[in-house]
Amino acid sequence: MFAGIIEATGKIKKLSREGSNLNLTIHSHLAPELHIDQSIAHNGVCLTVVELTEEDYTVTAVQETLDKSNLNALQEGSLVNLERCIKPDSRIDGHYVQGHVDSVGKCLDVEELDGSWYYTFSFPEKYAHLIVDKGSIAINGVSLTVIDPTINSFKVTIIPYTYENTNFQEIEFGDEINLEFDILGKYVARSMEVFNSAKVGALA
Repeated sequence: MFAGIIEATGKIKKLSREGSNLNLTIHSHLAPELHIDQSIAHNGVCLTVVELTEEDYTVTAVQETLDKSNLNALQEGSLVNLERCIKPDSRIDGHYVQGHVDSVGKCLDVEELDGSWYYTFSFPEKYAHLIVDKGSIAINGVSLTVIDPTINSFKVTIIPYTYENTNFQEIEFGDEINLEFDILGKYVARSMEVFNSAKVGALA
């Protein structure tokens, strides 16, 4: 479990294929503090450390993860948002993030205004019921607040600190981003779906 508060960015040092899997070697100052089998969120995707040196570490993404995220678009030199799991006594400064990406979205617009940045992103319409104005969403692992949602798009505001300390500084028009919708909203939506199905079944 994560909170959507990015600890650091890492830089992709090496990408290598092993069958359908993709091994990502990442250079990060967090490396000396990590251990084998530790879970780290990479652009919001929870991956396990499988190799480790004093300066770099390696994780492996399976094909299903690559199909549902933007990890497949990474190149050597790309910045990746990193967050370690929260502890039981941690403050939740963002919101509960599982590290299980629901979908990718696309950047439709970036506007700089008075020291902040406004990003507009698209998303598949089938997830529209999971996005609400002023609700929480994780974008590339960053916990953010939704603004002006429509049936297939929404906006967020990025302050200078977040811009400078995450890979939002690299996001441009047309880029894919990872989306994880609020788990609380997903539970409510699923409960209503089951309730309505049971109600229809009882009336049949």
